[in-house]
Amino acid sequence: MAHISFKNCIPVRAIIWVMCFTCTLFLYMLRINLSIIILAMVQPNEKGNKTFVPECKVIKQNLTFDGLTAEALHSNIEDYGVRYDWSSELQGLILGSYFWGFTIAGFPGGAIAEKFGPSKCVTISFLVSGILTLIGPWAAALNPWLLIISRFVIGIFGGVVFPSLHCLVARWAPPDEKGKFVGALLGGSLGTVITWPLLGYIIETLGWTWAFIGSGGCVIAWTISWYFLVTDSPEQHRTISEEEVRHITESLSGSISKVKRFPPYKDIFLTIPFWALLILHFGNLWGLFFLMTAGPNFLSSVLGFTLGHTGILASLPYLARLILGIIFGQIGDFIIRKHYMEKTTIRKSFILFSHFLPGVLLFAQTFVGCDVTWAIVLITMSLGLNGASTLTNLQNSQDLSPNFAGTLYGIINCVGSTTGFINPTIVGYMTAERNGLDEWHHIFYIGSSVYIACGIVFCIFGTADKQPWNDETDKSKPDTEGVENIGFEDVDFSKSTSRENTKI
Repeated sequence: MAHISFKNCIPVRAIIWVMCFTCTLFLYMLRINLSIIILAMVQPNEKGNKTFVPECKVIKQNLTFDGLTAEALHSNIEDYGVRYDWSSELQGLILGSYFWGFTIAGFPGGAIAEKFGPSKCVTISFLVSGILTLIGPWAAALNPWLLIISRFVIGIFGGVVFPSLHCLVARWAPPDEKGKFVGALLGGSLGTVITWPLLGYIIETLGWTWAFIGSGGCVIAWTISWYFLVTDSPEQHRTISEEEVRHITESLSGSISKVKRFPPYKDIFLTIPFWALLILHFGNLWGLFFLMTAGPNFLSSVLGFTLGHTGILASLPYLARLILGIIFGQIGDFIIRKHYMEKTTIRKSFILFSHFLPGVLLFAQTFVGCDVTWAIVLITMSLGLNGASTLTNLQNSQDLSPNFAGTLYGIINCVGSTTGFINPTIVGYMTAERNGLDEWHHIFYIGSSVYIACGIVFCIFGTADKQPWNDETDKSKPDTEGVENIGFEDVDFSKSTSRENTKI
Protein backbone atom coordinates (compact mmCIF):
# COMPACT_ATOMS: atom_id res chain seq x y z
CA MET A 1 0.00 0.00 0.00
CA ALA A 2 1.47 3.33 -1.05
CA HIS A 3 2.24 5.86 1.61
CA ILE A 4 0.87 9.38 1.25
CA SER A 5 3.36 12.21 1.73
CA PHE A 6 2.13 15.55 3.02
CA LYS A 7 5.57 17.04 2.57
CA ASN A 8 4.63 19.43 -0.22
CA CYS A 9 1.18 20.42 1.07
CA ILE A 10 2.50 23.49 2.89
CA PRO A 11 5.59 25.23 1.48
CA VAL A 12 8.30 25.52 4.10
CA ARG A 13 8.70 29.19 3.26
CA ALA A 14 5.09 29.63 4.46
CA ILE A 15 6.23 28.27 7.83
CA ILE A 16 9.18 30.65 7.72
CA TRP A 17 6.72 33.50 7.03
CA VAL A 18 4.63 32.54 10.07
CA MET A 19 7.70 32.34 12.30
CA CYS A 20 8.98 35.72 11.08
CA PHE A 21 5.54 37.19 11.77
CA THR A 22 5.34 35.75 15.28
CA CYS A 23 8.98 36.70 15.90
CA THR A 24 8.17 40.39 15.50
CA LEU A 25 4.99 39.86 17.51
CA PHE A 26 6.91 38.64 20.54
CA LEU A 27 9.70 41.17 20.00
CA TYR A 28 7.11 43.92 20.36
CA MET A 29 5.67 42.22 23.43
CA LEU A 30 9.10 42.57 25.02
CA ARG A 31 9.47 46.11 23.75
CA ILE A 32 6.13 47.66 24.74
CA ASN A 33 5.01 45.70 27.80
CA LEU A 34 6.47 48.26 30.18
CA SER A 35 4.59 51.15 28.52
CA ILE A 36 1.36 49.95 30.14
CA ILE A 37 2.81 48.11 33.15
CA ILE A 38 4.50 51.27 34.40
CA LEU A 39 1.11 53.02 34.67
CA ALA A 40 0.24 50.55 37.44
CA MET A 41 3.69 50.65 39.05
CA VAL A 42 3.96 54.36 39.88
CA GLN A 43 2.22 56.89 42.07
CA PRO A 44 0.24 59.62 40.26
CA ASN A 45 2.27 62.73 39.52
CA GLU A 46 2.09 65.19 42.40
CA LYS A 47 3.14 68.79 42.75
CA GLY A 48 3.02 70.06 46.32
CA ASN A 49 -0.39 69.15 47.71
CA LYS A 50 -1.91 68.91 44.22
CA THR A 51 -2.27 65.86 42.03
CA PHE A 52 -2.89 66.37 38.34
CA VAL A 53 -5.90 64.59 36.88
CA PRO A 54 -6.72 64.01 33.20
CA GLU A 55 -7.54 67.39 31.68
CA CYS A 56 -10.39 66.03 29.57
CA LYS A 57 -11.99 64.48 32.64
CA VAL A 58 -11.67 67.81 34.43
CA ILE A 59 -13.29 69.66 31.51
CA LYS A 60 -16.21 67.23 31.39
CA GLN A 61 -16.82 67.72 35.13
CA ASN A 62 -16.49 71.53 34.90
CA LEU A 63 -13.56 71.50 37.32
CA THR A 64 -10.32 73.48 37.30
CA PHE A 65 -7.29 71.78 35.77
CA ASP A 66 -5.04 73.18 38.48
CA GLY A 67 -5.67 69.86 40.20
CA LEU A 68 -7.63 68.17 42.92
CA THR A 69 -6.34 67.39 46.40
CA ALA A 70 -3.98 64.45 46.57
CA GLU A 71 -6.09 62.79 49.25
CA ALA A 72 -9.23 62.92 47.10
CA LEU A 73 -7.53 61.34 44.12
CA HIS A 74 -5.54 58.74 46.05
CA SER A 75 -8.77 57.37 47.47
CA ASN A 76 -9.68 56.25 43.95
CA ILE A 77 -6.32 54.69 43.03
CA GLU A 78 -6.65 51.03 42.13
CA ASP A 79 -4.54 48.49 44.01
CA TYR A 80 -2.52 46.64 41.35
CA GLY A 81 0.43 46.03 43.64
CA VAL A 82 3.15 48.14 45.20
CA ARG A 83 3.51 51.62 43.67
CA TYR A 84 6.82 53.45 43.39
CA ASP A 85 7.38 57.18 43.74
CA TRP A 86 9.19 57.65 40.44
CA SER A 87 9.35 61.08 38.80
CA SER A 88 8.19 61.57 35.19
CA GLU A 89 11.84 62.03 34.17
CA LEU A 90 12.81 58.69 35.76
CA GLN A 91 9.84 57.00 34.09
CA GLY A 92 11.01 58.39 30.75
CA LEU A 93 14.49 57.00 31.41
CA ILE A 94 13.06 53.58 32.29
CA LEU A 95 10.92 53.49 29.13
CA GLY A 96 13.82 54.70 26.99
CA SER A 97 16.47 52.33 28.39
CA TYR A 98 15.33 49.51 26.10
CA PHE A 99 15.94 51.68 23.08
CA TRP A 100 19.41 52.69 24.23
CA GLY A 101 20.42 49.05 24.07
CA PHE A 102 18.43 48.45 20.91
CA THR A 103 20.23 51.32 19.21
CA ILE A 104 23.71 50.17 20.21
CA ALA A 105 23.13 46.63 18.95
CA GLY A 106 21.48 47.74 15.71
CA PHE A 107 24.66 48.86 13.98
CA PRO A 108 26.59 45.57 14.26
CA GLY A 109 23.38 43.50 14.30
CA GLY A 110 23.32 42.83 10.57
CA ALA A 111 26.98 41.84 10.41
CA ILE A 112 26.53 39.57 13.45
CA ALA A 113 23.53 37.86 11.83
CA GLU A 114 25.38 37.40 8.54
CA LYS A 115 28.41 35.98 10.37
CA PHE A 116 26.82 33.61 12.88
CA GLY A 117 23.47 32.93 11.21
CA PRO A 118 20.18 34.77 11.74
CA SER A 119 18.34 31.79 13.25
CA LYS A 120 20.87 31.31 16.03
CA CYS A 121 20.94 35.05 16.78
CA VAL A 122 17.17 35.18 17.20
CA THR A 123 17.17 32.12 19.48
CA ILE A 124 19.77 33.54 21.86
CA SER A 125 18.17 36.99 21.81
CA PHE A 126 14.72 35.79 22.88
CA LEU A 127 15.99 33.31 25.44
CA VAL A 128 17.99 35.98 27.30
CA SER A 129 15.23 38.60 26.95
CA GLY A 130 12.56 36.23 28.25
CA ILE A 131 14.57 35.40 31.37
CA LEU A 132 15.30 39.07 32.12
CA THR A 133 11.61 39.93 31.71
CA LEU A 134 10.66 37.25 34.23
CA ILE A 135 12.89 38.84 36.89
CA GLY A 136 11.68 42.40 36.12
CA PRO A 137 9.49 42.77 39.27
CA TRP A 138 12.39 41.86 41.55
CA ALA A 139 14.71 44.28 39.75
CA ALA A 140 12.18 47.11 40.23
CA ALA A 141 11.75 46.25 43.92
CA LEU A 142 15.49 46.39 44.61
CA ASN A 143 16.32 49.55 42.67
CA PRO A 144 14.88 51.30 39.61
CA TRP A 145 18.37 51.35 38.12
CA LEU A 146 18.40 47.55 38.10
CA LEU A 147 15.20 47.67 36.05
CA ILE A 148 16.83 50.20 33.73
CA ILE A 149 19.88 47.94 33.31
CA SER A 150 17.75 44.85 32.62
CA ARG A 151 15.70 46.75 30.02
CA PHE A 152 18.93 48.04 28.48
CA VAL A 153 20.26 44.48 28.12
CA ILE A 154 16.94 43.29 26.67
CA GLY A 155 17.27 46.10 24.13
CA ILE A 156 20.81 45.01 23.21
CA PHE A 157 19.68 41.47 22.47
CA GLY A 158 16.56 42.74 20.71
CA GLY A 159 18.65 44.93 18.43
CA VAL A 160 19.87 41.97 16.38
CA VAL A 161 16.40 40.60 15.65
CA PHE A 162 15.24 42.79 12.77
CA PRO A 163 18.61 42.63 10.94
CA SER A 164 18.47 38.84 11.37
CA LEU A 165 14.97 38.72 9.88
CA HIS A 166 16.09 40.77 6.90
CA CYS A 167 18.88 38.24 6.37
CA LEU A 168 16.28 35.46 6.39
CA VAL A 169 14.03 37.32 3.95
CA ALA A 170 16.95 37.84 1.58
CA ARG A 171 17.67 34.09 1.64
CA TRP A 172 14.15 32.66 1.67
CA ALA A 173 11.89 35.04 -0.29
CA PRO A 174 11.65 34.90 -4.11
CA PRO A 175 11.53 38.41 -5.65
CA ASP A 176 7.78 38.32 -6.33
CA GLU A 177 7.12 37.37 -2.70
CA LYS A 178 9.23 40.08 -1.07
CA GLY A 179 6.17 42.14 -0.23
CA LYS A 180 4.58 39.23 1.62
CA PHE A 181 7.72 38.50 3.61
CA VAL A 182 8.39 42.13 4.47
CA GLY A 183 4.74 42.33 5.48
CA ALA A 184 5.49 39.56 7.98
CA LEU A 185 7.81 42.00 9.73
CA LEU A 186 4.70 43.96 10.73
CA GLY A 187 3.75 41.18 13.14
CA GLY A 188 4.80 43.59 15.86
CA SER A 189 1.59 45.49 15.20
CA LEU A 190 -0.41 42.41 16.19
CA GLY A 191 1.95 42.04 19.12
CA THR A 192 0.85 45.46 20.30
CA VAL A 193 -2.82 44.65 19.66
CA ILE A 194 -2.50 41.53 21.83
CA THR A 195 -0.06 42.77 24.47
CA TRP A 196 -1.66 45.96 25.75
CA PRO A 197 -5.22 44.64 26.22
CA LEU A 198 -3.93 41.31 27.57
CA LEU A 199 -1.56 42.93 30.06
CA GLY A 200 -4.22 45.47 30.99
CA TYR A 201 -6.54 42.60 31.91
CA ILE A 202 -3.79 40.72 33.78
CA ILE A 203 -2.88 43.85 35.75
CA GLU A 204 -6.49 44.56 36.71
CA THR A 205 -7.11 40.95 37.82
CA LEU A 206 -3.76 39.67 39.12
CA GLY A 207 -1.51 42.71 39.51
CA TRP A 208 1.38 44.12 37.51
CA THR A 209 3.90 41.51 38.72
CA TRP A 210 2.08 38.83 36.72
CA ALA A 211 2.25 41.01 33.61
CA PHE A 212 6.04 40.61 33.67
CA ILE A 213 5.80 36.88 34.32
CA GLY A 214 3.24 36.34 31.55
CA SER A 215 5.33 38.24 28.99
CA GLY A 216 8.54 36.40 29.81
CA GLY A 217 6.90 32.97 29.87
CA CYS A 218 5.25 33.43 26.46
CA VAL A 219 8.52 34.55 24.92
CA ILE A 220 10.49 31.57 26.20
CA ALA A 221 7.82 29.11 25.00
CA TRP A 222 7.86 30.65 21.52
CA THR A 223 11.68 30.53 21.38
CA ILE A 224 11.57 26.74 21.61
CA SER A 225 9.36 26.50 18.50
CA TRP A 226 11.63 28.90 16.57
CA TYR A 227 14.66 26.74 17.38
CA PHE A 228 13.11 23.63 15.82
CA LEU A 229 11.31 25.19 12.82
CA VAL A 230 13.68 27.80 11.34
CA THR A 231 17.01 27.46 9.56
CA ASP A 232 19.30 30.03 7.97
CA SER A 233 18.73 28.86 4.41
CA PRO A 234 16.49 26.55 2.34
CA GLU A 235 19.40 24.16 1.81
CA GLN A 236 19.74 23.60 5.55
CA HIS A 237 16.09 22.82 6.25
CA ARG A 238 15.44 19.15 7.04
CA THR A 239 11.91 18.81 5.66
CA ILE A 240 11.89 21.08 2.61
CA SER A 241 11.32 19.51 -0.82
CA GLU A 242 13.90 19.62 -3.60
CA GLU A 243 11.40 21.45 -5.81
CA GLU A 244 11.00 24.27 -3.30
CA VAL A 245 14.75 24.59 -2.77
CA ARG A 246 15.21 24.79 -6.54
CA HIS A 247 12.43 27.37 -6.91
CA ILE A 248 13.91 29.64 -4.24
CA THR A 249 17.55 29.38 -5.31
CA GLU A 250 16.83 29.82 -9.01
CA SER A 251 14.64 32.87 -8.41
CA LEU A 252 17.40 34.45 -6.31
CA SER A 253 20.14 33.57 -8.78
CA GLY A 254 22.27 36.56 -9.66
CA SER A 255 21.26 38.72 -6.71
CA ILE A 256 22.64 36.72 -3.78
CA SER A 257 26.38 36.18 -3.54
CA LYS A 258 27.86 32.79 -2.70
CA VAL A 259 30.95 34.33 -1.13
CA LYS A 260 31.18 35.56 2.44
CA ARG A 261 32.23 39.19 2.41
CA PHE A 262 32.86 41.83 4.98
CA PRO A 263 30.30 44.63 4.60
CA PRO A 264 31.71 47.51 2.49
CA TYR A 265 31.02 50.15 5.14
CA LYS A 266 32.96 52.88 3.36
CA ASP A 267 30.96 52.45 0.15
CA ILE A 268 27.73 52.25 2.13
CA PHE A 269 28.32 55.52 3.93
CA LEU A 270 29.35 57.26 0.71
CA THR A 271 26.08 56.28 -0.98
CA ILE A 272 23.47 59.07 -1.07
CA PRO A 273 20.46 56.71 -1.54
CA PHE A 274 21.53 54.93 1.65
CA TRP A 275 21.40 58.21 3.59
CA ALA A 276 18.00 58.95 2.07
CA LEU A 277 16.79 55.54 3.32
CA LEU A 278 18.28 56.17 6.75
CA ILE A 279 16.43 59.47 7.09
CA LEU A 280 13.19 57.92 5.81
CA HIS A 281 13.45 55.10 8.34
CA PHE A 282 14.18 57.59 11.11
CA GLY A 283 10.92 59.39 10.36
CA ASN A 284 9.02 56.11 10.27
CA LEU A 285 10.31 55.00 13.67
CA TRP A 286 9.71 58.44 15.16
CA GLY A 287 5.99 58.09 14.51
CA LEU A 288 5.91 54.42 15.48
CA PHE A 289 7.84 54.73 18.75
CA PHE A 290 6.09 57.96 19.71
CA LEU A 291 2.71 56.22 19.82
CA MET A 292 4.31 53.11 21.33
CA THR A 293 5.97 54.81 24.30
CA ALA A 294 3.69 57.83 24.77
CA GLY A 295 0.33 56.64 23.40
CA PRO A 296 -0.89 54.92 26.58
CA ASN A 297 0.22 57.95 28.60
CA PHE A 298 -1.81 60.32 26.39
CA LEU A 299 -4.92 58.15 26.49
CA SER A 300 -4.76 57.63 30.25
CA SER A 301 -3.32 60.91 31.56
CA VAL A 302 -4.99 63.37 29.18
CA LEU A 303 -8.11 61.77 27.73
CA GLY A 304 -8.88 60.01 31.00
CA PHE A 305 -9.37 56.36 29.99
CA THR A 306 -9.05 53.58 32.56
CA LEU A 307 -6.08 51.22 32.38
CA GLY A 308 -8.09 48.42 30.77
CA HIS A 309 -9.62 50.72 28.15
CA THR A 310 -6.22 52.34 27.55
CA GLY A 311 -4.73 48.97 26.60
CA ILE A 312 -7.51 48.25 24.12
CA LEU A 313 -7.66 51.70 22.51
CA ALA A 314 -3.88 52.14 22.35
CA SER A 315 -3.66 48.88 20.39
CA LEU A 316 -6.15 49.89 17.68
CA PRO A 317 -3.62 51.90 15.61
CA TYR A 318 -1.36 48.84 15.47
CA LEU A 319 -4.17 46.61 14.31
CA ALA A 320 -4.86 49.10 11.51
CA ARG A 321 -1.14 49.18 10.65
CA LEU A 322 -1.00 45.39 10.47
CA ILE A 323 -4.06 45.08 8.20
CA LEU A 324 -3.09 47.94 5.88
CA GLY A 325 0.55 46.82 5.86
CA ILE A 326 -0.40 43.39 4.54
CA ILE A 327 -2.72 44.98 1.96
CA PHE A 328 -0.04 47.41 0.81
CA GLY A 329 2.47 44.54 0.55
CA GLN A 330 0.10 42.58 -1.71
CA ILE A 331 -0.47 45.67 -3.85
CA GLY A 332 3.26 46.14 -4.25
CA ASP A 333 3.85 42.51 -5.28
CA PHE A 334 1.02 42.80 -7.82
CA ILE A 335 2.45 45.99 -9.33
CA ILE A 336 5.89 44.38 -9.65
CA ARG A 337 4.52 41.19 -11.23
CA LYS A 338 2.54 43.21 -13.78
CA HIS A 339 5.41 45.65 -14.38
CA TYR A 340 3.08 48.62 -13.91
CA MET A 341 5.77 50.72 -12.18
CA GLU A 342 9.50 50.75 -11.68
CA LYS A 343 10.60 49.93 -8.14
CA THR A 344 11.86 53.46 -7.51
CA THR A 345 8.50 54.88 -8.57
CA ILE A 346 6.72 52.49 -6.21
CA ARG A 347 8.93 53.43 -3.27
CA LYS A 348 8.47 57.17 -3.78
CA SER A 349 4.77 57.03 -4.64
CA PHE A 350 3.84 55.18 -1.46
CA ILE A 351 5.67 57.74 0.69
CA LEU A 352 2.34 59.57 0.42
CA PHE A 353 0.76 56.84 2.56
CA SER A 354 3.66 55.85 4.81
CA HIS A 355 4.84 59.36 5.80
CA PHE A 356 2.94 62.34 4.36
CA LEU A 357 -0.62 61.42 5.33
CA PRO A 358 0.37 60.13 8.81
CA GLY A 359 2.09 63.47 9.41
CA VAL A 360 -0.98 65.40 8.30
CA LEU A 361 -3.23 63.30 10.56
CA LEU A 362 -0.99 63.86 13.60
CA PHE A 363 -1.23 67.60 12.93
CA ALA A 364 -5.02 67.34 12.63
CA GLN A 365 -5.04 65.63 16.05
CA THR A 366 -4.32 69.02 17.64
CA PHE A 367 -7.69 70.40 16.48
CA VAL A 368 -10.02 67.82 18.09
CA GLY A 369 -9.38 68.66 21.75
CA CYS A 370 -11.17 66.24 24.09
CA ASP A 371 -13.32 64.65 21.38
CA VAL A 372 -12.19 61.12 22.14
CA THR A 373 -13.84 59.61 19.07
CA TRP A 374 -11.94 61.81 16.64
CA ALA A 375 -8.77 61.50 18.70
CA ILE A 376 -8.84 57.71 18.41
CA VAL A 377 -9.81 57.80 14.71
CA LEU A 378 -6.99 60.18 13.75
CA ILE A 379 -4.31 58.35 15.73
CA THR A 380 -5.51 55.00 14.36
CA MET A 381 -5.50 56.17 10.74
CA SER A 382 -2.14 57.90 11.13
CA LEU A 383 -0.37 54.73 12.22
CA GLY A 384 -2.56 52.52 10.03
CA LEU A 385 -1.52 54.29 6.82
CA ASN A 386 2.08 53.93 7.94
CA GLY A 387 1.59 50.24 7.09
CA ALA A 388 2.63 51.36 3.58
CA SER A 389 6.18 51.31 4.98
CA THR A 390 6.21 47.69 3.73
CA LEU A 391 6.71 49.27 0.29
CA THR A 392 9.02 52.11 1.31
CA ASN A 393 11.64 52.06 4.06
CA LEU A 394 11.13 48.39 5.05
CA GLN A 395 11.91 47.11 1.54
CA ASN A 396 14.48 49.60 0.33
CA SER A 397 17.44 47.90 2.02
CA GLN A 398 16.59 44.78 -0.03
CA ASP A 399 16.62 46.96 -3.18
CA LEU A 400 19.94 48.66 -2.57
CA SER A 401 21.86 45.52 -1.61
CA PRO A 402 20.36 42.02 -1.32
CA ASN A 403 23.74 40.71 -0.13
CA PHE A 404 23.95 43.20 2.74
CA ALA A 405 20.26 43.81 3.44
CA GLY A 406 20.77 42.81 7.08
CA THR A 407 23.73 45.14 7.47
CA LEU A 408 21.90 48.08 5.90
CA TYR A 409 18.80 47.51 7.99
CA GLY A 410 20.92 47.15 11.12
CA ILE A 411 22.51 50.56 10.51
CA ILE A 412 19.30 52.42 9.71
CA ASN A 413 17.52 50.72 12.61
CA CYS A 414 20.38 51.69 14.89
CA VAL A 415 19.92 55.37 14.03
CA GLY A 416 16.12 55.20 13.84
CA SER A 417 15.83 53.50 17.22
CA THR A 418 17.27 56.57 18.91
CA THR A 419 13.71 57.90 18.61
CA GLY A 420 12.73 55.28 21.16
CA PHE A 421 14.53 57.17 23.94
CA ILE A 422 14.29 60.65 22.39
CA ASN A 423 10.49 60.52 22.43
CA PRO A 424 10.05 59.54 26.11
CA THR A 425 12.64 62.16 27.07
CA ILE A 426 10.78 64.89 25.17
CA VAL A 427 7.42 63.80 26.59
CA GLY A 428 8.81 63.59 30.14
CA TYR A 429 10.38 67.05 29.85
CA MET A 430 7.34 68.74 28.28
CA THR A 431 4.84 67.20 30.72
CA ALA A 432 6.91 67.46 33.91
CA GLU A 433 5.06 70.56 35.18
CA ARG A 434 1.72 70.15 33.44
CA ASN A 435 0.33 67.15 31.56
CA GLY A 436 -2.43 68.72 29.48
CA LEU A 437 -3.64 69.26 25.94
CA ASP A 438 -1.39 72.25 25.22
CA GLU A 439 1.75 70.27 26.02
CA TRP A 440 0.62 67.33 23.91
CA HIS A 441 -0.23 69.59 20.98
CA HIS A 442 3.43 70.62 20.81
CA ILE A 443 4.45 66.95 20.96
CA PHE A 444 2.11 66.17 18.04
CA TYR A 445 3.52 69.13 16.06
CA ILE A 446 7.01 67.67 16.38
CA GLY A 447 5.90 64.20 15.26
CA SER A 448 4.03 65.59 12.27
CA SER A 449 7.01 67.66 11.12
CA VAL A 450 9.46 64.76 11.37
CA TYR A 451 7.19 62.44 9.34
CA ILE A 452 6.79 64.92 6.47
CA ALA A 453 10.36 66.24 6.36
CA CYS A 454 11.88 62.74 6.20
CA GLY A 455 9.50 61.73 3.40
CA ILE A 456 10.50 64.77 1.35
CA VAL A 457 14.21 63.91 1.66
CA PHE A 458 13.66 60.39 0.31
CA CYS A 459 11.51 61.60 -2.58
CA ILE A 460 14.42 63.81 -3.67
CA PHE A 461 17.43 61.55 -3.07
CA GLY A 462 16.09 57.98 -2.72
CA THR A 463 16.19 55.14 -5.24
CA ALA A 464 15.43 51.41 -5.51
CA ASP A 465 18.37 50.69 -7.84
CA LYS A 466 20.82 48.01 -6.71
CA GLN A 467 24.12 49.60 -5.75
CA PRO A 468 27.42 48.63 -7.48
CA TRP A 469 29.10 47.53 -4.26
CA ASN A 470 26.47 44.80 -3.77
CA ASP A 471 28.04 42.65 -6.50
CA GLU A 472 31.74 43.48 -6.18
CA THR A 473 33.72 40.35 -5.38
CA ASP A 474 35.90 40.22 -2.33
CA LYS A 475 39.40 40.09 -3.76
CA SER A 476 40.78 38.81 -0.50
CA LYS A 477 38.93 35.51 -0.98
CA PRO A 478 39.27 33.06 -3.88
CA ASP A 479 36.25 32.09 -5.94
CA THR A 480 36.59 28.51 -4.70
CA GLU A 481 34.69 29.58 -1.63
CA GLY A 482 31.59 29.83 -3.75
CA VAL A 483 30.10 26.75 -2.12
CA GLU A 484 28.99 29.03 0.68
CA ASN A 485 25.68 30.75 0.18
CA ILE A 486 25.83 34.31 1.62
CA GLY A 487 27.18 33.10 4.89
CA PHE A 488 25.22 29.84 5.25
CA GLU A 489 27.03 27.68 7.71
CA ASP A 490 28.34 24.34 6.44
CA VAL A 491 25.51 23.20 4.20
CA ASP A 492 25.44 19.40 4.08
CA PHE A 493 24.67 18.66 0.43
CA SER A 494 24.55 14.95 1.19
CA LYS A 495 21.08 15.60 2.61
CA SER A 496 19.89 16.44 -0.88
CA THR A 497 20.87 13.01 -2.08
CA SER A 498 19.28 11.19 0.82
CA ARG A 499 16.14 13.26 0.50
CA GLU A 500 15.93 12.47 -3.20
CA ASN A 501 16.37 8.75 -2.58
CA THR A 502 13.66 8.60 0.06
CA LYS A 503 11.11 10.71 -1.75
CA ILE A 504 7.82 8.88 -2.31
